[in-house]
Amino acid sequence: MGVTSDHPCLQLGRLNGDRPIVGPADSTEVRLLMAYAKLVDATLNDLTPAGVHAARNSLIELVKGALTQGFDDNEPRLVPALAQAAKDIVDSRLTDPELSPSTLARELNVSVRTLHRAFAAAEESVSAYVRRRRLEQARLELASPFGRPSVSELAARWRFADSSHFVRAFKKQYGQTPTQFVRSRSTAPGRPAL
Repeated sequence: MGVTSDHPCLQLGRLNGDRPIVGPADSTEVRLLMAYAKLVDATLNDLTPAGVHAARNSLIELVKGALTQGFDDNEPRLVPALAQAAKDIVDSRLTDPELSPSTLARELNVSVRTLHRAFAAAEESVSAYVRRRRLEQARLELASPFGRPSVSELAARWRFADSSHFVRAFKKQYGQTPTQFVRSRSTAPGRPAL
């Protein structure tokens, strides 16, 4: 299987004087670099000149890390990229029963403490982010007019300890229980009653 011209290692190789880069393209360093590049791309137009300069410096440090297969987890400018890389993993594995801060830290090759610091900068803990994203997915399923799962099925699918934990978390997040949410959707103006 050939390597395409947009392959991360080829792009980084050009920056490295075309010296060989060892390690897989899906290494922690490259995933972190790509997550940061995605974050910069999404926010570039909103950055001030100082923000663009800081983003550039962070990108340079990430490229260095990818080229040397190392990551300095004490570098504060890399915190948003680390948090984004962790969020990308979480979003792709929301139903994974092994999903935890220690699993994420291991996969990103950082300490659990470093991961927690990255999320603290975003003012949301790792566990709170996972719970929020799982609740969002459960709420989407509850909003579906067809094939709506039961509360206990949702609790199991989205990895809550049991139905009562799920109901309490849902109510705390949305101000109503899952059953109240379903009822409010079915009686909303312009919606046919279920």
